[in-house]
Amino acid sequence: QVPLVESGGGLVQAGGSLRLSCAASKIIYRIATMDWYRQAPGNQRDLVASITPAGTTNYADSVKGRFTISRDNENNTVYLQMNSLKPEDTNVYYCKATAIGTIYWGKGTLVTVSS
Repeated sequence: QVPLVESGGGLVQAGGSLRLSCAASKIIYRIATMDWYRQAPGNQRDLVASITPAGTTNYADSVKGRFTISRDNENNTVYLQMNSLKPEDTNVYYCKATAIGTIYWGKGTLVTVSS
């Protein structure tokens, strides 16, 4: 089973919304801090939001008030609700899980925001 599978990316106009999903294996999901990162070509991969197993969240300043990370314990899935999207939010978004010192990455999903 692939540890992490992202979905939900696409093309949206500025001001619009998208919801990204990261489906994790049950074993990883139960114990992992789950993060969303994003990376533009030629740039480093930056943290967007994170959520611990207890539900504590953390956000990059650039997305505070616009993005919301959440966990769905029934479906072992982490979501990133992105509202008021801006062209500068255009990136490949990656899901990351950190569990007992082991790091897992998804393959990424592309989000494109047109002006």
